[in-house]
Formats: sequence, structure tokens, C-alpha cells
Amino acid sequence: MKESKLLRLNSISQLVRALELPAPSHPLITLVDYAKIPSEALTKNEKISLDFFKISFKPNYKGRTKYGQGHYDFEEGGLAFIKPNQIVFSPENLDQYEGVVLYFHPDFIRSYPLGSNIHRYGFFSYNVSEALFLSAGEKEIVGNLFTTIALELQRNIDHFTQDVLVSQLELLLNYSNRFYDRQFITRKAINNDKIRILDQLLNDFFEGKNGLKNGPPSVAFICQQMQVSQRYLSDMLHSLTGMNTQQYIQNSIIEKAKEKLSTTELSVSEIAYDLGFEHPQSFSKLFKSKTNRSPLEFRNSFN
Repeated sequence: MKESKLLRLNSISQLVRALELPAPSHPLITLVDYAKIPSEALTKNEKISLDFFKISFKPNYKGRTKYGQGHYDFEEGGLAFIKPNQIVFSPENLDQYEGVVLYFHPDFIRSYPLGSNIHRYGFFSYNVSEALFLSAGEKEIVGNLFTTIALELQRNIDHFTQDVLVSQLELLLNYSNRFYDRQFITRKAINNDKIRILDQLLNDFFEGKNGLKNGPPSVAFICQQMQVSQRYLSDMLHSLTGMNTQQYIQNSIIEKAKEKLSTTELSVSEIAYDLGFEHPQSFSKLFKSKTNRSPLEFRNSFN
């Protein structure tokens, strides 16, 4: 089977031409209503790479849709975020083209504080994860923001246009941060299941089932095994435990080390090797940084 050709879109103008829509009112930002796109324009390109940000608002769609390298699961609508240079695949059916999409080029925010702070909105890096599910009240807030942006884009461009649009965009992102934090909390049972999976993966490492020849378990490996993006797992863990993924892994290493130091006669070097450290000094340094005691001082406290 012939692999589909990748279409790379470098500008908002190229995007609207590909979607067979009228020229955008602003060269660096546009709002697209899927209902206004000809169906043939939606299906002619299977793979598209965008040089700009994409925020999809699907107020009513329920189902699974492909974004980036993975899928988003929508429950009664929601928001999905894509950062530049990710591949966007055409959905399997036209029903998935529901709602509106906001596209904006990095140059649009480059001269504003948001330009240097956009990386702080971690949901743009949720490659394979849940969408942001929205309550009825949250949908109303998001819908009003999209409407305000749409109305501003319909006005003639003046000296205040970019300031107003950037402020509305930043407000949308800040609300999204708040709603994602709420989602981590309200879906705590589901996320606790993910933590149990993480704990099992770490335990398998420490028991030698996955091997420690390449060092202690890495964030990249853990996320690959759990099929979540690094940023999503880190944000979820921080919301529930106060630790990011690296800190959570290190904490697990320390707890396993304490267990071995207090219940076995293995030397510090042997414990370090068992936990995947090539150099015992690295293990001792980590242990002391987390406990304010050396491994031997910790062991001696039990004698």
C-alpha cells in the first residue's frame, strides 16, 4: 500500500487555500468553522504538518479522533491542542469534523510575554492523551471566548487588533489550565489507576523483570510503556502527588533503597548496582540529596 504524501503548511494563507476557504482576515491567526469547509477539501489530504498552533473546540462530538501521533477521546465534546510541527491525520469519518478550530502562528505572539511563556501550557505537548473534557458551564465560557475571537477577526484590523486577540487567546489558555487541573482531580480514580500502573512498572524494574542494564528507569521509557506523553504524565502526577515524573521515579528509587538498606546485608555498592546505577557514587549522591543522610548513615540508624 502506497504511503500517503505529507502536506506541509507553513502559513495561515496556505491552510485556508488547502481548506478551500476565503482568504483570512489576519495573516497570522484564523478561526475555522468545520461546517463551512467543503467535504472534498476535508478528505483530500491524509497527513498534514502545521507550522502553527491548533486549538480544536468540539462542543458536541463524542468519540475517538486521531490527533498528532495518537488519539484523543472526547466525551460529550471538549478541547484538543496541537503545537507546531506535529502531523495531523485526517479523521476516519466526516462526523469527526465538528466544531471550530483556532489556528495561530508563533509569530503572532512572539513580541508578547505569551510568546516566551507558551511552553508553560503543557497541554500542547499531550501527544497521546485524553482531550480536555468540559462541563456545561466550562463549554459556555470557552464558547464565549471563541465567539469573542471570531467577532474581533471580523473587524477591520487596527492598532489594537493584535493586543485584543492575544489577550483573548491568553485568557483561553489560562482557563484551559484551570479546567485541566479540575480534570486531573475529578478523574482521580482513573488517574490513580495510572499511578498503580506506574508503580508496577517501577517495581518490575527494581525486581529485575525489565532489567536495569541501561540504568535506572527513565521518564521516556516509562511514558512509552504507559502510552502517555511525558508532559501529560508529569502534570498528572504533580496534580495528584506534588511531584513530576522524574521526582516520582527518584522517590521510588529512594524507597526501594531504604528497604534494601534496612532489611538486607547487601553493600551500598551492590544496592546501587541493583538499582541500575553504574557508579555507586551517583547513587550515594542522590540518596543524600533526598534524605540528608548517606546510605551508610541511614543503615546505621537501624543498628
